[in-house]
Amino acid sequence: MATNLNQEQVQVLNMSQKIITEAKKVIIGKDEIIIKVLLAILAGGHILIEDIPGVGKTTLALALSKALSLDYKRLQFTPDVLPTDVTGFTILNKQTGNFEYKKGAAMTNLFLADEINRTSSKTQSALLEVMEEGKVTVDGVTYKTPEPYIVIATQNPIGSIGTQMLPESQMDRFIVRLTMGYPSLESEVMMLKSKQHQVSVENVNPVVTAWEIIEARKTVDNVFVADPVFEYIAKLAAASRNHPHIKLGLSPRGTIALLKMTKATALLKGRDYAIPDDVTYAFSDVVSHRIILNSKARINSTEQEQILSEIISSVQVPRIGR
Repeated sequence: MATNLNQEQVQVLNMSQKIITEAKKVIIGKDEIIIKVLLAILAGGHILIEDIPGVGKTTLALALSKALSLDYKRLQFTPDVLPTDVTGFTILNKQTGNFEYKKGAAMTNLFLADEINRTSSKTQSALLEVMEEGKVTVDGVTYKTPEPYIVIATQNPIGSIGTQMLPESQMDRFIVRLTMGYPSLESEVMMLKSKQHQVSVENVNPVVTAWEIIEARKTVDNVFVADPVFEYIAKLAAASRNHPHIKLGLSPRGTIALLKMTKATALLKGRDYAIPDDVTYAFSDVVSHRIILNSKARINSTEQEQILSEIISSVQVPRIGR
């Protein structure tokens, strides 16, 4: 297997480092989260961030949109947000006598859907077509979203006031679910110092273009995957479906998502081929929001992370030759 990166792969690595450097100006102490969001973007997926308010979810999306030179829109999802707020609507232009399409918030490059689990099921579903197909249909007319198209959705932990669980079909559209968490003591001190010196998103510089992101995704897709790695992913999926504490295991769409994240991980680690470690690195973030535990697990108070660790431990790691 080839181990030397070609020119396109080197460009993706250099581009990724520039993006990470810019995002770190305002997102302090969360380097791994920045990397994982970038991996999801390179893999061509959408990101779900589940966390309490105030830990920097919106700032992260703003910083990335600026570093990536992307058009950005944000919509705060509340119970009164309508599907047309997401997709747009047509309105009669009295001067021309024609109906004109007015874009919804989702018609942008990077769409931040803030607190998505606070809105109605109908509005959540309106976002589904946009995320899955990259287009919206309004009054029988289809409009394509700009390329690249990225959705970063945030949701508060289930049980918070006014929240409702997203349906499985919607959760499955996100390539990963991430949690930012509270900063460490050192990171919070650094954050306070940066705020004192007015370090904000305005300090983030555009370092790549939309076209470069599209080309980078093609490069990631061409990362080599050997048959044993394909089989490893499939066996992990099967183990999730057969686990005694899981009611709903990893879907075929989920295995494809895991493959895409595996390829992106391999390239950002400086390889033009995937290894099992790339699979296990992405496994929890890709799988955690796609499985549903059964009543036996809930009665035993079995932790989800523990179950995912059991699944990884139950599948033999293949050996990959050089």
